[in-house]
Amino acid sequence: MTRAERAWAVLGGVPDPEVPALSVCDLGIVRDVIDHGAELEVVLTPTYSGCPATEVIEQSVLAAIEAEGLGPARATLRRAPAWTTDWMSEDGKRKLREYGIAPPHAVVPEAGVPIRILRRAPAVACPHCGSAQTERTSAFGSTACKSLYRCLACREPFEYFKPI
Repeated sequence: MTRAERAWAVLGGVPDPEVPALSVCDLGIVRDVIDHGAELEVVLTPTYSGCPATEVIEQSVLAAIEAEGLGPARATLRRAPAWTTDWMSEDGKRKLREYGIAPPHAVVPEAGVPIRILRRAPAVACPHCGSAQTERTSAFGSTACKSLYRCLACREPFEYFKPI
């Protein structure tokens, strides 16, 4: 296993500080690991430019690399292209559901259309019972990237990770 492959394996265990059920790799925040010989470069794309957890993620990533003896390492923040929920792994979406947060729908813009505005959003399935009979109760949840929903079938409240 190469040093970069070992680093990917280590980073797969670094939890996201806002949703600890997911790793930074599950979220798609880690975009690349480059072995420059003298040091590793870990390329990170924050979920949005103002994300308050960016510094904590960067420190956690570098600490994990160092703890495994893979350093020295540096983190590079790459904000373009912008992070999208499409970068989340399928395993990460499963972990979100098991954690009680509905995972985001896919956001794949049609060719030539940079932004898609939907008048009627697809149904958000309840992560507790799977019912599509849900309603949004607030556009914002515990963080800006989540909204609050309630299941009309099982009556449980839950958060929905917004697609970006």
